[in-house]
Amino acid sequence: MNRQSTKKALVLPFIIMALTAIALVVVWFIFSQLIAGIAGAILIVIIILTALMVRQALHKMDNYVDELSGHISAGSNTAIKHLPIGMIVIDENENIEWMNQFMLERSARNVISDPINEVYPNILKQLEKTKEIEIQDNEYYYRVRYSEDEHVVYFFDITEEVHTNELYQESKPIIATLFLDNYDEITQNMNDTQRSEINSMVTRVISRWASEYDIYFKRYSTDQFVAYLNHRILNDIEETNFDILSQLREKSVGYRAQLTLSIGVGEGSENLIDLGELSQSGLDLALGRGGDQVAIKNMNGNVRFYGGKTDPMEKRTRVRARVISHALKDILMEGDKVIIMGHTRPDLDAIGAAIGVSRFAMMNNLDAYIVLNDSDIDPTLRRVMDAIDEKPELKNRFINSDDAWDMMTSKTTVVVVDTHKPEMVIDENILNKANRKVVIDHHRRGESFISSPLLVYMEPYASSTAELVTELLEYQPTEQRLTRLESTVMFAGIIVDTRNFTLRTGSRTFDAASYLRAHGADTILTQHFLKDDIDTYINRTELIRTVELQDNGVAIAHGPDDKTYHPVTVAQAADELLSLDGVEASYVVARREENLIGMSARSLGAVNVQLTMEALGGGGHLTNAATQLKDVSVEEAIAQLQQAITEQMSRSEDA
Repeated sequence: MNRQSTKKALVLPFIIMALTAIALVVVWFIFSQLIAGIAGAILIVIIILTALMVRQALHKMDNYVDELSGHISAGSNTAIKHLPIGMIVIDENENIEWMNQFMLERSARNVISDPINEVYPNILKQLEKTKEIEIQDNEYYYRVRYSEDEHVVYFFDITEEVHTNELYQESKPIIATLFLDNYDEITQNMNDTQRSEINSMVTRVISRWASEYDIYFKRYSTDQFVAYLNHRILNDIEETNFDILSQLREKSVGYRAQLTLSIGVGEGSENLIDLGELSQSGLDLALGRGGDQVAIKNMNGNVRFYGGKTDPMEKRTRVRARVISHALKDILMEGDKVIIMGHTRPDLDAIGAAIGVSRFAMMNNLDAYIVLNDSDIDPTLRRVMDAIDEKPELKNRFINSDDAWDMMTSKTTVVVVDTHKPEMVIDENILNKANRKVVIDHHRRGESFISSPLLVYMEPYASSTAELVTELLEYQPTEQRLTRLESTVMFAGIIVDTRNFTLRTGSRTFDAASYLRAHGADTILTQHFLKDDIDTYINRTELIRTVELQDNGVAIAHGPDDKTYHPVTVAQAADELLSLDGVEASYVVARREENLIGMSARSLGAVNVQLTMEALGGGGHLTNAATQLKDVSVEEAIAQLQQAITEQMSRSEDA
């Protein structure tokens, strides 16, 4: 209601009463003119006085309303200018037209008439997708909303809220478990004095490191420690790439030892029980990858790795192999039959290990079958299968995925060889159907792992899975010995994974090869299996001739973007590049399928190609790794590879 309407509402009753009084006086004139005259005179005086009073009251009301309006206007202006909420008015061209004092004081320069999307990059485009966004401007943080009708952008200051949240995040608890990888092996032949000295050295190094970062740690056994810290401290340690690993390794050299440290870290929860379990799980992961590294495991399942720059030391014993062999026998005997699977497109190591496990089962009078589909057979494996086809007893052990699915029962044991990642097995459906699972592998453990296995035999320092299975066979009944062809295929698996005993070859590798040779492994037949056809040789040569050697000893070769190459050819090219002078690590990039780029990496040990491939979503060993990239060109894949190599080199220099 406006001011005129208010005045009418106040004056109207006065007029009605005056007219009513006049009407009554007129009526009195009929009965008594004298009384009516006196009453009329008095009425006129009252009306005049009342009219003056009403006029004065209306005038005072006008003054009060005007004064109140002025106060409200001044208060509004003051509030808009000094309210702790930012306001920016923009014109139809999205340029800043006006801003209140709150935003002016926080602007480094005069931004009036500047496009708001330049002052606050793409802020309106972000606000189109959602009603509210959070941005940072210099040291301030804002929650921003946009009123499209008024063309006003509102900035709510949340700086204190953000800082409080940062403090909360930084103070979250972290639990770390530290383990001396090879303490028992190093100290078993030491006398008490030497053992005491190395214990003091370890405690001194870890204590100095813990004091530097305000970490509380406690040694609860000869080779294990537990540490308590918070997220801020963990961030500081990560910036140094966990230099405690190299510090301890370097200090131990002075004691004629090569002592290495593995650390499992649990984060992402405020529940100390969860953190403890994550920490232990991270340590298991670090040890499964060969030790001398850190695995930081988050509650959401993400894992970050540091270290792993040294080749894992061979520290398994005959006792462990014997214990695993008997444990595997017990597990298989509890089931009704055994189904064995390798990874997709299996190589000779996977097939050799699968054949060895099938013989292991047969030694204990169990039926065993190996899953292999025609689509997974490459030219090299085809030569092996042709030889197997001539041996009906061995040929009948090979079945396809459908047959395996049909014959499976709740008691069937599925043994996975040469991989531990569920997404890499020949048929993941068979794996998911199985209630009883066993994993035998020689790769470093990755983030993805087969769930709930009854037995895991993972030895990343072994040359091949065929070597591990060979050792297991040595402790089983000898009534059903390995046949000549079985021994040959397993021997070929070791040959392939060691590049003729030149890479990842320990004394146990030769022991396994000797055992297979004693059981009839044919070296001539092995060479026949490993022969190249002319097309493969030409394709491999095409890849090698594109090689470019960088100053850091890294060689990169690639195939054309419009031609596909078999993964074995790419891997062979990477192997062959290592024989060139000056090459410490080799990477070969080539198209594998229409929308898939394959990348094989090899190293002589000075460069950890596993870390490079993991940065691109793959994995493997320190000296042998690979990955696949989808929906990119060969050129784009090489660019990503170069970036990963550069980042790894910079981390190595900082460590």
